[in-house]
Amino acid sequence: MSKRRVLIIATTFPRWKGDREPRFILDFAKSLLPYADVTVLVPSSPGSLDREVMEGVNIERFHYFPIHERETLTAPGALVSRIKQDKKRGLLLPFFYNAFVNEIKKRIGTFDILHANWVIPGGYIAYKALKMTNVPYVITCHGSDINSMNNLVFRDMKKKALSNAWGVTAVSSELMDNTCKIYNNGNNAVISMGVDVNQFGEQHRRENYFKQNGRKVALFVGRLTEVKGAAYAIEAMQYVPDTRLVITGDGELRKELKSLAAELKNKLRDINSDVVFAGAKAHDELKTMYASADAFIMPSVTAKSGQKEGFGLVLIEAAGSKLPIVASNSGGIPTLIKDGENGLLVEERDARGISEALKKIFNDSDLRDKLKENAYNTALEYDYSVIGRKYAEFMRLI
Repeated sequence: MSKRRVLIIATTFPRWKGDREPRFILDFAKSLLPYADVTVLVPSSPGSLDREVMEGVNIERFHYFPIHERETLTAPGALVSRIKQDKKRGLLLPFFYNAFVNEIKKRIGTFDILHANWVIPGGYIAYKALKMTNVPYVITCHGSDINSMNNLVFRDMKKKALSNAWGVTAVSSELMDNTCKIYNNGNNAVISMGVDVNQFGEQHRRENYFKQNGRKVALFVGRLTEVKGAAYAIEAMQYVPDTRLVITGDGELRKELKSLAAELKNKLRDINSDVVFAGAKAHDELKTMYASADAFIMPSVTAKSGQKEGFGLVLIEAAGSKLPIVASNSGGIPTLIKDGENGLLVEERDARGISEALKKIFNDSDLRDKLKENAYNTALEYDYSVIGRKYAEFMRLI
């Protein structure tokens, strides 16, 4: 029997090999290859190819503006952040929306089921493109699409997308609960994204990789946005001696965070600690960074908009690298991290709590070893060999 044909749509995706944009949709698409013929449809960016095969996955990119060099709505960075950085980019939205809907319509007949990422924009775009057909679509909710953008207009768009979907998945139980408050589709499943655990591990460790010269290294990886809470990791460092905090990522709060680190520079110097900004890094660089650090910090918070951490794939990457984890008790994080078992949880916006958790990890080798081993075993549960099959079963690909 021939495989079913799946069209995956997304707005966050690598523009080329080695790109620093998040690659979890690419990894998800790869995980479905044993069960389906997979094509990924994403918006074009300056310098990207219109068509290519990336790690075995067929990638198609569509143009949405006559001047292709201006197609900068979705990268680098997430769509909403791009508009916040330059509000003129919002003028591209009607072109983007219409082009995305039309590109899906043109492909009707070439796929059996569509998988849309983020209820806004992906789910609503799928709804508009397929509402006059009998082609099913599945929506995966990732976090920001449910926990923010909840005025009357957006909630109506979300209800239409969710109510007409064949099925809905969310990456954490809390996120599914919040999704059902908007609309309970009835055909629901909690399935996270995953990682290829084999790509990570202590074998990638390089001594003194961060030029820390005998100090400990605490690592942060994520977009520099409010919900990621990097400011609290920086504030925590004034209480943690002999430690270098490495902030990896980029985003709208970069200047503000660098200013905060500068304000604390003298305090940090007095205790032989500091903060460095590494910028965004490609996948191959990240696996070395995880393996070469001494602890991982994920200090996510509930943003003013209501946005929360959906799940946090970087936690699984850190766990797969046997890196002890300190994370906030926020959003979908407790789905993965159990306090004292495979990581340490602190409350949101608790810089002191972060500092105390780091010192526990640095000073207690038995605790550190326990957290590392348990975290690695947790990561194995989220390997894409497991996650891909779960999605395939949900979408009835097998």
